[in-house]
Amino acid sequence: MIKKKRLFTLTDWIIGSITLLMAIFFVYRLSVGLNYNWAWSKIPQFLFRYDVTKGEWVSNILMNGFYVTLRLSIWGIILAAFFGVLMGICRSVKIHFFRWTAITYVETMRNLPPLVIIFIMYFFIGDQILAPMDLSYHVEGLSSGTQSVIAFLFAEAAYLPAFISALLTLAIFEGAYITEIVRAGIASVDKGQWDASHALGMTWYQQMRHIILPQTFQRIMPPLAGQVISLIKDSSIVSIISIQELTFQGTELMQGTMHTIEIWTVVTLMYLTLTLPCSLLVEQIERYMAKSDY
Repeated sequence: MIKKKRLFTLTDWIIGSITLLMAIFFVYRLSVGLNYNWAWSKIPQFLFRYDVTKGEWVSNILMNGFYVTLRLSIWGIILAAFFGVLMGICRSVKIHFFRWTAITYVETMRNLPPLVIIFIMYFFIGDQILAPMDLSYHVEGLSSGTQSVIAFLFAEAAYLPAFISALLTLAIFEGAYITEIVRAGIASVDKGQWDASHALGMTWYQQMRHIILPQTFQRIMPPLAGQVISLIKDSSIVSIISIQELTFQGTELMQGTMHTIEIWTVVTLMYLTLTLPCSLLVEQIERYMAKSDY
């Protein structure tokens, strides 16, 4: 008879009990020791509010910041993956120009503080590239329907240059780390795979497309998932350049209401709603790709 393995061991119960006691002590110190007045009933109004003119419930400060963070995260992942895969391939080719361009890009991004990169890239992209283009003016000249689509996907016309600047800055910064992940994945593919595909008469592009990159993506999925989650969290950095994402809105709201614990607890849960599904999704992708090997 096979004995079923217990779901929770004694160690799990001990650690869980200690964690629970620490949480109770933390709440006690806030309520009694620091004389903190809880105000959970005031938090929902910062998520949604009733608009009298429209006659419906609309998103408020925290939800507006959440939507900005969501847009930054989605587009940032797409662009960072593009930069990372492109530069990762360049790091793996034998042409020196491409290799050294990718190396310079990676080493520059990895050896500078994120705040310095944010400021340099933001003001360079915003002032030297986007400002002469006058995006806000051109978008405002479009039809109301087109403006609504752009506002839904990116930002309103007035905030569009700042949003794109922050997006490109975040993508370029995170793309450097994805570059190294992709390079390591390509390097992990056995040399015999290259030789065998070359013996079959495949071109370099066909080798990468059909043989090397599929194996690479399967192998780099776990670290790539971690980098995607890191990108979502790092989107909070752009709050220092007044991008009204979730951290920025939480900071402004906390300073105005002084409900510190409640607001940052809600902000924490909102970030978890973005990062936890990514972890679960990647886990499912890994299982699917593992099954395809058999």
